[in-house]
Amino acid sequence: MKIATWNVNSLSVRLPQVLDWLSAQKESGGIDVLALQELKLTDDKFPIAALQEAGYQAHWFGQKTYNGVALISPATGTEVVKNIPGFEDDMSRVIAATYPDGAGGTVRVIGAYFPNGQAPDSDKFVYKMRWLDALRDWVASEMAKHPNLVLMGDYNITFDELDMWDPVGLKDTIHCTVAEREKLQALTDLGLTDSFRLFEQPEKSYSWWDYREFAFRRNRGPAHRPHFDFAGSQGPRQRLRDRPRPAQKRAPQRPRTRGVDPGLNQADCGIKNSRLMRPPSTLTRSKNCVR
Repeated sequence: MKIATWNVNSLSVRLPQVLDWLSAQKESGGIDVLALQELKLTDDKFPIAALQEAGYQAHWFGQKTYNGVALISPATGTEVVKNIPGFEDDMSRVIAATYPDGAGGTVRVIGAYFPNGQAPDSDKFVYKMRWLDALRDWVASEMAKHPNLVLMGDYNITFDELDMWDPVGLKDTIHCTVAEREKLQALTDLGLTDSFRLFEQPEKSYSWWDYREFAFRRNRGPAHRPHFDFAGSQGPRQRLRDRPRPAQKRAPQRPRTRGVDPGLNQADCGIKNSRLMRPPSTLTRSKNCVR
């Protein structure tokens, strides 16, 4: 199963790139689920006709100007949930659905656009803390119901200094505070694993760059690596592997692609630039494979 996440920063603007990327994926077997963040359009403006013409179905949760999330797949998802149940929120930040995994089972996919938080002393930061608490409680209940689960999207939090191009200058700024990292760790403590750190990674590996000050050319990655994957599986054999990514027309953000393939041979399996996974109890590290 091949899944990806992409903060498109306005789907109405980036629809051609999304369609081009989806088309390119068909050359390597296609994409099973693509999670989008920051649609920045209302539900009635969602380009469902263009996606269906390209052979995809979608579930979306839009909002004018800000936020907005979607799940795109050749298959129709079931048990769709929008936003965190029981948490009153005017923002469109979360969408979840269940999809076939290609091996007779299903995978619960949660796409999320975490709050930015603005600044540690702001009301928006207080909202972010409350939102993260609610997310953790809900994800825990989802994990109890769905043995195969992926939580992916734009997290707006760094795990540690390795996620910061300037650890000294960015210390205790938004996305880099102890309070935010403790909330992220609380998600990990549910039984999720940082899949990006399961294996050695090149230094300064980022998936987002500011559009200012030539940050992309200088590889001044974010104060956060925003596109993370938290995945879980209780199956006896699960594989995660990277897929080739086409050149992107917009440097600051790019889709992050993951493969979840039960039963892959170890030699066929690699992992890179991803985040969290809930592995089966038999998880071992062998070359670039997860078992």
